[in-house]
Amino acid sequence: MTANATAEDAVERASSVQSFYGRWATLYDGLARFTPGIGRLRREAVAALELDPGDVVVDLGCGTGANLPFLRDAVGPTGTVVGVDLTAGMLSRARRLVDARGWRNVHVVQGDATRPPVGGPVDGVLASFVVGMLDDPAAAVADWCDLVHAESTGASDPMASESFGNVVLVDAALSDRAVARPLNAAFRALTVLSTPPTLQFRYDPSPHDVLRERVRTARDALRERSSATAHREHLLGVVRVTGGRIQRAVVAPE
Repeated sequence: MTANATAEDAVERASSVQSFYGRWATLYDGLARFTPGIGRLRREAVAALELDPGDVVVDLGCGTGANLPFLRDAVGPTGTVVGVDLTAGMLSRARRLVDARGWRNVHVVQGDATRPPVGGPVDGVLASFVVGMLDDPAAAVADWCDLVHAESTGASDPMASESFGNVVLVDAALSDRAVARPLNAAFRALTVLSTPPTLQFRYDPSPHDVLRERVRTARDALRERSSATAHREHLLGVVRVTGGRIQRAVVAPE
């Protein structure tokens, strides 16, 4: 396969994803906001970022903006929240939310999570249900860690060299627990319904196996880059929150 063919395939996949999620933005928004327990899950993910007032945080795959209120509460009016999503239909709803709340420090931009249109350093990166959509989740996670690790100028505080930020992944995949079989069955149906259609045979390989492998690969990549990690499971292991602490590259001010 030539490089041009590979690039064309990537463009075609991106177009398919944008079209699919653009059509289902209204339904997705309802699920993202009102699914039982989803608010608690988002609060837990934001807490794992360990943000302080004035921090800068990036929400990759922000969708319709369901995480934005929690992130904005964490960084306060002096911080900055940047939501990034590939789909214009999703972002239009996120922008309406931001405008309705009058948040001047919350910004939503269209972009690819594998090439975030954001410069570092940032204090936190949140990716909710994103890694399962990526062809190379390990490379993406490494880039997200780089956003946090990016060199910054430290203060005169001697502890500045020990500055940290966090990358948090929220994902879902089939559980390995026997008691989770009913939940796995429901999740299998949801995975098929939420997978953008392509011209290829969708079940070879199984989308569930692909999703599980991508989630595992992403978590492993985060652990490799982190000085410390935390991992919690919900719904009998179907939903996971994994946080990694990333040490910043800090240089002394002149």
